Amino acid sequence: MAAEDITLQRHQGWMAQALTLAEEAGQQGEVPVGALVVSPDNQLVATGVNRRERDQDPTAHAEVLALRAAGRTLGNWNLTGYSLYVTLEPCPMCAGAIVLSRVSLLVYGAADPKTGAVRSVINVPDSAASNHRLAVLPGVLASPCQGQLRQWFAQLRQRR
Repeated sequence: MAAEDITLQRHQGWMAQALTLAEEAGQQGEVPVGALVVSPDNQLVATGVNRRERDQDPTAHAEVLALRAAGRTLGNWNLTGYSLYVTLEPCPMCAGAIVLSRVSLLVYGAADPKTGAVRSVINVPDSAASNHRLAVLPGVLASPCQGQLRQWFAQLRQRR
């Protein structure tokens, strides 16, 4: 098996775990987004799910919570060498937090055509305002990530 295939399988495996986290968030009444931080030696360091409703906190996005947990676990905010997996393209706030955390790789599933701040609407990581460059791998398990969000929002509209 080629190295690229092994790497893609690894990314898909982590994204599948992020999807499981997102499902748990959706069951709690949150927009189903899951995120996780993975170490350079491919170990899970921290996870996060959307908690805006439960915490009544506009900054309680999955990415921010995963980055905070990783910093606490490692005793260091600087996540150089680490990867962040998230089921939805980060918003401007989260993209800024990702840049500031010095994550080396961002892997996301579904693009966000409304507030995506990595590739879809704006590009925070590659902007002149960014003091850190990171690799970005979009579209990993995009279809299941997108489907999960669509299904959750369809159910929300039915309840209203």
